[in-house]
Amino acid sequence: MRTTESQAGGLADDRPLLGRTSTAERVADILRTRIAEGYFPPGERLSEDGIGKALGVSRNTLREAFRLLTHERLLVHQLNRGVFVRVLAVEDVEDIYRIRRLIECAVVRGLGAPPFPLDGLDKAVSDGERAAGRQEWKGVSTANIHFHRELVALAASPRTDELMRSVLAELRLAFHVVADPRRLHEPYLVRNREILERLRAGDNAAGGQLLADYLDDSRTQLVEVYARHIEAGDWGP
Repeated sequence: MRTTESQAGGLADDRPLLGRTSTAERVADILRTRIAEGYFPPGERLSEDGIGKALGVSRNTLREAFRLLTHERLLVHQLNRGVFVRVLAVEDVEDIYRIRRLIECAVVRGLGAPPFPLDGLDKAVSDGERAAGRQEWKGVSTANIHFHRELVALAASPRTDELMRSVLAELRLAFHVVADPRRLHEPYLVRNREILERLRAGDNAAGGQLLADYLDDSRTQLVEVYARHIEAGDWGP
């Protein structure tokens, strides 16, 4: 486990993001991003003192941020031990994919008539392809997450965007345990491009079917690998 000082060192750079009005929501945004990036890996205990001092926020503000992220299932409070980054059960991963399939496929199939605003989706696909060309597999992982967020954003629904943000942040907890982004994401670069091109052609039904198959295959692959890592205890700081 890292020391309080090592946690605080990196977080101090995030203090300007708080602006002049340090709120629990902004602190939660910072911590959510850091968790998604793997800065705080699954199983790590979060230090109230270290994080509070690094961000320059009160204990009450930080505890409220912890509460928000616990509600989002990114953190877990253990009595008399503190707050930890959550380690997903295999059943959690399966449930996340069920939710993703419901949301993402419904968005694609309900898009209506083209043209669609595909610039964000196009950028995510291109970013992933460029990252793969540089052998930057974490970059491929990030681009893939952006692809799915941009896909859901086509629904133009703030509530759906918020739900998807939470679901994908939770999913990245599983990715950090497996720690093999190339194996998890490289095979789907071509499929991202195929879905984009189907939507560009206005073929929502075909795009939705490609996406459903994509998510089913991804779930099967991740659950198999993740279960082995969890059983072996191959996770945590």
